[in-house]
Amino acid sequence: MDITSLITMLAIGALAGWLAGNIMKGRGFGLIGNIIVGIAGSVLGGFVFSLLSLTTGGIIGFIITATIGAVILLFFIGLVKKG
Repeated sequence: MDITSLITMLAIGALAGWLAGNIMKGRGFGLIGNIIVGIAGSVLGGFVFSLLSLTTGGIIGFIITATIGAVILLFFIGLVKKG
């Protein structure tokens, strides 16, 4: 992985985490937390999309996949925090 790929992955993760925090009504974790949630969400979203046999391409598709995964992750984090 080169530096450009790493920076792109972090940027998409940050954007996806920020979007997910806004979608989930303020459940974000700050900049670093949102990057971590976004990156973990992109992995989760990719897994979920592969189970459903859905494919996305391009930067917009990656952002959508990561955001959906981050929303799912934030939802489960919210359930654990309540319990």
